[in-house]
Amino acid sequence: MPQTADEPDAVAVRNWCSLALEALGRERAAIDAINVYPVADGDTGTNLYLTVESAAAAVEAVFAAHETGTSAPSAADAVRAMAHGALIGARGNSGTILAQLLRGMAGVLAEGTGGDRMRLALGRAAAWAREAVAHPVEGTVLTVADRAAAAAGRAAPGADTAEVARAAYEGARTALDATPGQLPALARAGVVDAGGRGLVTLLGALVEAVSGRAPERPYRAPAPSAPVGGGDTECPAGDEGDGGGPAFEVIYLLEAGDEAVERLRARLDALGDSLVVVGGDGLWNVHVHVDDAGAAVEAGVEAGRPYRIRITHFAADRARARPEPARRAVVVVVPGDGLAALCREAGATTVLARPGEPLASGELADAVRRAHAREVVLLPNDADLRHTAAAAAEQARAQGIRVAVIPTRAAVQGIAALAVHEPDRSFDEDVVAMTSAAGATRYAELAVAERQSWTTAGICQAGDVLGLIDGDVAVIGQDVPGTARKVLDRMLAAGGELVTLVLAEDTPPALAEALEQHVRDGHLAVDTTTYRGGHQGAPLLIGVE
Repeated sequence: MPQTADEPDAVAVRNWCSLALEALGRERAAIDAINVYPVADGDTGTNLYLTVESAAAAVEAVFAAHETGTSAPSAADAVRAMAHGALIGARGNSGTILAQLLRGMAGVLAEGTGGDRMRLALGRAAAWAREAVAHPVEGTVLTVADRAAAAAGRAAPGADTAEVARAAYEGARTALDATPGQLPALARAGVVDAGGRGLVTLLGALVEAVSGRAPERPYRAPAPSAPVGGGDTECPAGDEGDGGGPAFEVIYLLEAGDEAVERLRARLDALGDSLVVVGGDGLWNVHVHVDDAGAAVEAGVEAGRPYRIRITHFAADRARARPEPARRAVVVVVPGDGLAALCREAGATTVLARPGEPLASGELADAVRRAHAREVVLLPNDADLRHTAAAAAEQARAQGIRVAVIPTRAAVQGIAALAVHEPDRSFDEDVVAMTSAAGATRYAELAVAERQSWTTAGICQAGDVLGLIDGDVAVIGQDVPGTARKVLDRMLAAGGELVTLVLAEDTPPALAEALEQHVRDGHLAVDTTTYRGGHQGAPLLIGVE
């Protein structure tokens, strides 16, 4: 909670994310249930939840980065992290628009706090969200955001942050109740807009975060007067939710310049509908509904570098029965595309982790569901993902999937576990064998120091090569080959039969040859296996079994 209501600090931002996530968790199913426009996919509540979860994880990462220092994160640090986390984790129409709303607010609140800044932040958020939508329609979350900003603007002169937030919340409530009269699809189903209801939930959490008290009038939505089939309402285009729209939802992150993105907008607008492009400063989140998913991705390739590409086939989800689930599957988090290909060849479902972009539990839960099996073994391959993986497992178990999380802390442990996986034995026996293989694998990685700092091996300087063994700095060197040799010698001094080397895409192949020779020369009974990890954060990963 902030020191005063008029000056929300980083802790208030953190609390807002936490309260919003908790509230959306409670409201998630109810919001999913009232989707009626334009696509019957019933996931607005889920999309909002996953987007806020990514925002909250980014804020937590900022706080974690300051734990060892003498200063706490600033409000500017926190709101920028929140906006960036929402951008990279945005799901569906609803999440994409929410990311733009948060980005608009962050741009103002990073420069100062107080009631007047909050008025401006809410106004910019509403304006930027509307600009991001190719063809806005009234009666959606855009309208609710506009009315919330207008109500905030009418707050009494000199009102503090809590008073402005409370005015915005009340304005959003009133606007949400009016949405059925603005959008015929909502009126026919007897529901309010799903995305707008999600925004009211977020604003209620904001009121509580900056004032310390929940809104005096919590929103209670009326029950639907007719059965509803689902569908995001946030980015309307086409006919009024008649189910005859494009077959695919395509969403991806894109690294590109402003001019290229403007050309991309025009091209995607011609290809389909429900187009939302949000972001800036070289990173964008692109969402569109199309019949030709390949063309939408190709347009992104021409504009820049698309990644985290997700394609949903609406028609298949509506009309095609899924095959019987497999008996068992393995889901693996990998740090690079090279290892992803290796694990897929072994039959695993993969989730790509990118440096600086923490995975949300929803992404792991989606991967568990995508594996389409009655039993799933989840390998997070990162100590920092322990709680995230546990939360994902709980989500999947709630849907009847049996999930075991093996606490692998590095990709090489995941490789070792996957190597002994046998789907024909009992689930418990398989989990025990995989856990044993992972636990018997020591792991190391090389990293380059970004600044001078204290480590468990002494003081390092910016540019030094660090050799981390089992998560702790054990060697400080001047170059990658020399540091790698020292790390290997330390690890093999305790014994070992197999060394696994995983090289990043830009690491010279000659390094693997030199290290293999080093192992042969000093440890005759030890074998070495080398893989190309592709785009990964560390130049070299090492495993010793």
